[in-house]
Amino acid sequence: MTRIKIFSILFTALLYISCSKDDYKLGSDIDPFLRFNFLVKSDNTPLEYPTVSGNLVPQATYENKSVKTLKVPVALTARELKGTVTANFSAETNGASDSFSVNPVNQLSFQGSKLTDTISVSFDKRWTQSQNITLKLETVSDPDIHIGSLNTEYPNNTFNIDLGTIATNYTFPVTQYNIKGEVGEKIDFKVNYPNGFFPEEIENASIFKFQNGFEYSLTHDDYGDNRTSVTYHLTLLEDLQNDDVRYESKLTLVNIPNYTATGNINLTIVKPIKSPRDVQAYPASKFTDPANAFYLTYGEHWFNNNGNCTWQTFNALTFPVIVTKDNENAILYSDKGTTNPNDDVYHDAFKIGFNVSTGTNTVNSFGLKRWFSNESNSAAVSPGFNITSALEFFPANGNSKTEGTVLVIPQDITIGSSATNTHVIAISGDGTYKEISNGLYEISFELKLTNDKLFGGTVSTQYRMYNNRVYTKPSPLSIPCPKEVTL
Repeated sequence: MTRIKIFSILFTALLYISCSKDDYKLGSDIDPFLRFNFLVKSDNTPLEYPTVSGNLVPQATYENKSVKTLKVPVALTARELKGTVTANFSAETNGASDSFSVNPVNQLSFQGSKLTDTISVSFDKRWTQSQNITLKLETVSDPDIHIGSLNTEYPNNTFNIDLGTIATNYTFPVTQYNIKGEVGEKIDFKVNYPNGFFPEEIENASIFKFQNGFEYSLTHDDYGDNRTSVTYHLTLLEDLQNDDVRYESKLTLVNIPNYTATGNINLTIVKPIKSPRDVQAYPASKFTDPANAFYLTYGEHWFNNNGNCTWQTFNALTFPVIVTKDNENAILYSDKGTTNPNDDVYHDAFKIGFNVSTGTNTVNSFGLKRWFSNESNSAAVSPGFNITSALEFFPANGNSKTEGTVLVIPQDITIGSSATNTHVIAISGDGTYKEISNGLYEISFELKLTNDKLFGGTVSTQYRMYNNRVYTKPSPLSIPCPKEVTL
């Protein structure tokens, strides 16, 4: 009993000492410390706070090749603070001092449960030679807080930014927009700059080549502080109301000094031929299953195989095209079991596309991978293998649920063997579709591919596609067939 009493008295005394010592701010059983907490993902890009990962180790050095603002987190390891703690830091460079700026200028702040603050390093000029920037934690307002980690091998009290070779480029995130054709109609689109940009380098540059099928004006938002994209506004200046005519204008990104057009370099603005169609015919539903992320359609195309023309098989993950409620071809797919119309999901009743379910690889839309011998399967290099809006159906008499015509939606796709070797290929085509037996639908169409360098102009071949893997092999054709080409 005596030993228990003594232990109780000692525990109470220790608790009192601990609380009186840390009543101001910090916990009692932790040695607080402040350090840089810059984490890098496997692709060598920063993991930006507040995203965290226990599997990554804070880095003391980072080679930066981007002109986007670099965010450098500084973390305070301590219990929740009961007062504000400030820390001063310095930023020095062996290059031009006016080539970058930091925010905040030299002081960080921590309070309550906010135990991370961020130094944003903005790059104001293009560097032309090797340069580095060193950030250093200098002082902290609380003397009980140690500057740097509690070890001598990886203190992380300084952080070095090596400025490497800049690679600035731009691309279109979307390749096509459809318009209604009304005067004053607006289309907003973006040009993405994955590694950032300097406004003074692009504000007077001609980054587009134009092929215009109608008149419009083009403006863009102020560049602001967001250096990853620029939003443009296309306003239609004429009335396009001949429903029997397809109207099309195309913008192509071109290379300019210091900036390279990559990936999707073409944006097409289209007012398609307008044929009356009943959405309840819903031909797209015959070739998709939105509940199955791995739904496949199956195909055959007439292609060269070791010198002989034969039907060769392919398949691709196939999905509906999601649209807004006000789209003229919209049909309700799901109300998500609620009475709230804002969460309803609508599909285009007449369009389907091909894409991966997740990730950054590609599917084999139209069996296109057989057309090339050294293609890259990465979506970053060959986004054209994923054609998210590929086929459009026109039911017979506008309302047939069993047959009609089909259009390969005209568009430009990008396919390459590497990031520095890509080709823009125009695709188009048309044909028919029909229920050939109970529940089995066949699409029969011609696909045309156009590229002067690869094909010497336009090449084409015949296709058959099915909504089931069990079908009768098409009869051989007596027509020529394309050969595989090297990109």
